[in-house]
Parts: sequence; C-alpha cells; structure tokens
Amino acid sequence: MSTVLSNFESWKNFLGDRIEAAKNMGIGEDSIAKLAYEIGEFLDNRVDPKNEEQRVLKELWDVGDETERKTMAALMVKLAKHS
Repeated sequence: MSTVLSNFESWKNFLGDRIEAAKNMGIGEDSIAKLAYEIGEFLDNRVDPKNEEQRVLKELWDVGDETERKTMAALMVKLAKHS
C-alpha cells in the first residue's frame, strides 16, 4: 500500500480500479461516495501524506466542514474514474 500512496498517479489508478470493482459488484454511486468519505477520514487521521498532491488534499480536508469533505470525496471518486 505504501507504494500506491507514494505516487499520486498510482493512487488515482488504484482508486479507479477499486471503484470499477465496486460497481461490478453492484455497489451504487451513493455507497461508493460514502465509502470514499470514510476512507478520506481514515487517511486524514492515520496516514501522513506521501507527496505534494496528497499534502494539498489533506490541507483542504482539514479546513473543510463535513459537507465540503463529502464533496471532496465525491470529486476524488470522479477523478479516479477518469484515470
């Protein structure tokens, strides 16, 4: 996992693969977005950013309220889908 986290492009591809797998299992967009939010909370609390892109995301996450964080999570899902 640390290899995936060290490169932002690898991280987006990893997320994109997981999103596609979830969709293939019948998991809906709302559930995927909720899970992305929970992963964001986990990463914020337990993982030190490994690159500049992750540092920016963490700083934005830290200043955002719950609604803004959910929007960020949804945007990360959207970004990963297009990777």
